Amino acid sequence: MRNKIQAHDNILGLIGDTPLVRLNKIVDGFKGDFYAKIEALNPGHSSKDRIALHIIEAAEQKGILSPGDTIIETTSGNTGFSIAMVSIIKGYECILAVSSKSSPDKIDMLRAMGAKVYVCPAHVSADDPRSYYQVAKRLHEETKGSIYINQYFNELNTEAHYKSTGPEIWKKTSGTITHLIACSGTGGTISGTASYLKEQNPEIKVIGVDAFGSVLKKYHETGEFDSDEIYPYRIEGLGKNLIPSATNFDIIDQFIKVTDEDSAHMAREISKKEGIFAGYTCGAAMQAVKQLNAQNKFDEKSKVVIIFPDHGSRYMSKIYSDDWMEAQGFLSNGTVEETPKIQVVR
Repeated sequence: MRNKIQAHDNILGLIGDTPLVRLNKIVDGFKGDFYAKIEALNPGHSSKDRIALHIIEAAEQKGILSPGDTIIETTSGNTGFSIAMVSIIKGYECILAVSSKSSPDKIDMLRAMGAKVYVCPAHVSADDPRSYYQVAKRLHEETKGSIYINQYFNELNTEAHYKSTGPEIWKKTSGTITHLIACSGTGGTISGTASYLKEQNPEIKVIGVDAFGSVLKKYHETGEFDSDEIYPYRIEGLGKNLIPSATNFDIIDQFIKVTDEDSAHMAREISKKEGIFAGYTCGAAMQAVKQLNAQNKFDEKSKVVIIFPDHGSRYMSKIYSDDWMEAQGFLSNGTVEETPKIQVVR
């Protein structure tokens, strides 16, 4: 009898069902138990694989997307990579409008995946014709047979996490989760995941992580968009200079802001203490946990799940570069050791 080969039809079969990993050294002395949801173990190395596949397959089912068509999107890098990956498998062209704040590593990865990339200035208003929002809209209008994903205002972004990330966390914690900590950019991850979890247990606390320079926290607290809150910051894929409709602010209990510098150091600390090669937003999420712990938001019964959105390999020229860190002034206070120097044997 011939052995049956166990294999996926293609790489898209690996999307989802990412593991929870208990955190140990990085939370030494904290009250409660802490678990990271490792989204870097999706095949495209980020949580954005989930929305790329879900949104594209929904478009196929509606008959608005056929092989040979073009998919257009705005991205800080991760969504773009996921869309490019899905496009390869399904036979679509891919055009991406990318923020200039995105790391060179991310942009090179997009090009390596066959995407056509437009790099747009990061520090302009959302309605500026040069912004990646407006460039993507223009490209969609100019490109026959194209669809625009528009993740910031697409309810399927949220639905993807409601149908996958939320149930996975509930199942893997056997329903014992007490807190969800997640970065908020488009808001799809935190909103979809939280919606499912709060349906199971309304007492679960949902905390969104925002950046200084972003409008999300103040909007959540006041219902007002304050343009005075907006100024340049370095973290990619976190915070916004507009209000995404994909974010369900009602389901989020609290927002907490973290700095560029603290988040960068925390990502490096996670890598060194837990062996998890963490992306910039992973550092931001973990920094939020540290700040919340200092505010006594947890107790011995807390079961805290932190979504780690992507992989450190996408930030080699940024937070894992001592030269970049030093150029930002992030190494001057010596809060974390520099990475070990290369020893050249002659």
